[in-house]
Amino acid sequence: MAQEGAASDSQFRAPVDAWAMRRAMLAEFWFYFCQNRGAVIGLFVFLAIITVAVFAPLLAPHSPILQNRDALLLPPFWEEGGSLAYPLGTDAVGRDMLSRLIYGARFSLFIGMVVVTLSVTSGVLLGLAAGYFRGWLETMIMRLMDIILALPSLLLALVLVAVLGPGLVNAMIAIAIVQQPHFVRLTRAAVISERGRDYVTATRLIGASSFRLMVKTILPNCMAPLIVQATLAFSNAILDVAALGFLGMGAQPPTPEWGTMLAEAREFITSAWWVVTMPGIAILVTVLAINLIGDGLRDTLDPKLKRS
Repeated sequence: MAQEGAASDSQFRAPVDAWAMRRAMLAEFWFYFCQNRGAVIGLFVFLAIITVAVFAPLLAPHSPILQNRDALLLPPFWEEGGSLAYPLGTDAVGRDMLSRLIYGARFSLFIGMVVVTLSVTSGVLLGLAAGYFRGWLETMIMRLMDIILALPSLLLALVLVAVLGPGLVNAMIAIAIVQQPHFVRLTRAAVISERGRDYVTATRLIGASSFRLMVKTILPNCMAPLIVQATLAFSNAILDVAALGFLGMGAQPPTPEWGTMLAEAREFITSAWWVVTMPGIAILVTVLAINLIGDGLRDTLDPKLKRS
């Protein structure tokens, strides 16, 4: 009976200990992350942008595509001729700038998530294969990645979109392809450094398959640099899609995407500053917040950079 009681106590204690360990690791992560005040500010700004994007139908005062011909190029409310009905003014066809900026946050976050998901998934799979199997497979994969990296990213994205056709979906696919080599190279380097360690050898000796070794054993220990790179890729994706939209190769009007809004407002840069400035500020703040978070993650996940 005593042995049964001890066994039951150990069964209950194991989940509790695991949960306590996770809480301790999370507390340690948050402690080091908070040492970088810029990262904390970026995190709160980014959370605010996510909140605005999620609750866009509730926060936007007007439809982002609704045109009011009686309010063309209306200035912001603090300028003469402005109106509180359109707090940030209207564009050349009478659409509310604030509503379009709010809905534009949805497109930017959606673009970033899709691009990062595609590039991380494909890049990690190729990097795992190249770093684990080596040989001719590694040579073929890495030479292909070198070719992609040798070309300017925006130029390559433009070529791919020109081949696939203008549109938001094709722009996201093109940018994912451009971002992919960074994840391939990071994953390959991490796998090469980990595959010869004792824990990998022990797992191989007990009969684990190559797939289990790559995915269950090696990959979890390679996640820190991938997380940081994914954060930077998120901001780069927003910038690249905005650039493609500005050049007319990304989202097409009347989609309230920030780069497309900039392209539509180019001719009014001297007569109606708000139609150009507001989308530019939105892009700047979003990308800056994400980059600050990435900087904090780098300091937190790299033991060499942790502050005492």
